[in-house]
Amino acid sequence: MNRSSSSVSLLLVLATLVFTGCGKQPASGQSASTAPAVIESVEQKVSYGIGYNMGAGLGRDDTLKVDQAALVAGITDGLAKAKTRLPESELEAAFMALQQKMAAAQAAAGEKQLALGNEYLAKNKAKPGVTVTASGLQYEVLKSGTGPKPAGPTATVKVHYHGTLIDGKVFDSSVERNEPVEFALNEVIPGWTEGVQLMSVGDKWKFTIPPAIGYGPRGKGDIPPNAVLIFEVELLEIK
Repeated sequence: MNRSSSSVSLLLVLATLVFTGCGKQPASGQSASTAPAVIESVEQKVSYGIGYNMGAGLGRDDTLKVDQAALVAGITDGLAKAKTRLPESELEAAFMALQQKMAAAQAAAGEKQLALGNEYLAKNKAKPGVTVTASGLQYEVLKSGTGPKPAGPTATVKVHYHGTLIDGKVFDSSVERNEPVEFALNEVIPGWTEGVQLMSVGDKWKFTIPPAIGYGPRGKGDIPPNAVLIFEVELLEIK
């Protein structure tokens, strides 16, 4: 997992605060060797874990520009059970403003992703061998099997799959984990529910799934809002 230099600096600040009781901020560019040499007790390990997870989470969010000094001040005051330096109403207003900013950024990203996805779908459906269903699902047969088809949308199947975004980024892959997955077809996204029912055991197909039958405008995890999803799916077994 990659982290920015600012995230690393933030972690050093938190580590210094929690384990040494010093409220001073480490100098810019200070190396990880300034962290506590020994983290042995349960309390130390848990404290480090809290700080690490906090820093990693904040470092992944480009919308929030963390002010390290203010963050340390808040942690220091909270641990000391001191009164907040700002009125609760002012803090609430700040959080509300940040939520609005994040919502606007997500909406803008979703619109951009939708435009890119629509362009990709239009080009992909014109390729030889690609079939488009009424829902907009696009599929291509990579390998044909001779086994049975799933008996409806509640059937449980065993599959291998490899999922990417249109830029090639892998967001999930049972192939890379070398571990096939079992699930009921009514427990997954609509594009999967529809597509796998068309397959026979032994088939390997490529699905190109529009956001309307994928994760839609909300996205999920590493999948951005309105993302087109590309899966290579091999149907191994019907349970």
